[in-house]
Amino acid sequence: MTTDSGDRMRIVIYYAAWAAVCAAVAGTVVALVHTWFFSFHPTRSGTLHTLFGDLVAAASLAAGQGAVALVTGSVLAQTGRPLQMTVLLGLVLGAFDFVMYFLQMVVPALELGWGPDVAILVGATVLITLVGARGAATASSA
Repeated sequence: MTTDSGDRMRIVIYYAAWAAVCAAVAGTVVALVHTWFFSFHPTRSGTLHTLFGDLVAAASLAAGQGAVALVTGSVLAQTGRPLQMTVLLGLVLGAFDFVMYFLQMVVPALELGWGPDVAILVGATVLITLVGARGAATASSA
């Protein structure tokens, strides 16, 4: 039994790291698009300042999502619900982030502020992680 819980936690840790990487890639792509196509900078210094600020924000949000995925996954693992399809879950999380960031960039009225944005990202991370565990619970009960 100890090995089983250890294996579940190892999967959760890898999933959390993968989710953070996918979220960081999505944020980086949007940061590059924002800097090159949606912002004006008369100097190279201004361009680099905007790009660096966007990349820092994307990395911070991705680290937060990785932490949320780790906490959610570890709670699921402790209750005996292992995660499945973790690679796909991370890709879905990255796709969600990309769509959300891109829509907020293209349609500024969709930008709600940091508080609601972080709440949406936390909720999406928890929901996507729970979807990965739900399949495991139904498969083991059959």
